[in-house]
Amino acid sequence: MTKIKLCGMMDPPDVIAAAELKADYVGFILSDGFRRSLGLGTFCELASYLDDYKTDAKKVGVFVNEPIENIMEYYAEPLDLIQLHGNEDDRYIREIRKQSGKPVIKAFKIQTEYDVMCAQKSAADLVLLDSGTGTGKTFDHSLLKNIDRPYFLAGGLTAENVGEAIEKLHPFAVDASSCLEIDGKKDKTKMAEFVCAVRRKER
Repeated sequence: MTKIKLCGMMDPPDVIAAAELKADYVGFILSDGFRRSLGLGTFCELASYLDDYKTDAKKVGVFVNEPIENIMEYYAEPLDLIQLHGNEDDRYIREIRKQSGKPVIKAFKIQTEYDVMCAQKSAADLVLLDSGTGTGKTFDHSLLKNIDRPYFLAGGLTAENVGEAIEKLHPFAVDASSCLEIDGKKDKTKMAEFVCAVRRKER
């Protein structure tokens, strides 16, 4: 069954909706400088809602070129997975996994076959293949024909096209953020439509 990651949670209703929809992974942007970035206090509050709902959803912290000591001091303990969206190399990946004891997802911007090769060889536990950082645009999925490791598929997925992507590519998981929003805010109806479109493909 294709796993579902709903990312860029910003408010309590976002997290509650993700819990009610039984998302497998719930993502929080924990590095500064992005529209969906959260401070430590807000993150802890939002994460508590997942605990309150006793959901099986995994809490994923998304970081961009963040010093390892910052992740370890403030965020690592409540997270289930650490996602890296910057220029982190294999040495960084191995070190943060060693210190945190948490699985690591490394994101790759896919533009060429070389990008896919880098993802294929990454030391991360899982890789995420995207068109950029929250661009809401798709990339050329034909570039993925030779990848043979599990991956999160991201970038421009919507309720309208995610079923076709699953049918063609069989990703380990699909990841959505921008398509779940109206005027920059998560919309529960859009979240539900996306989840239903994925689950429909599994029947």
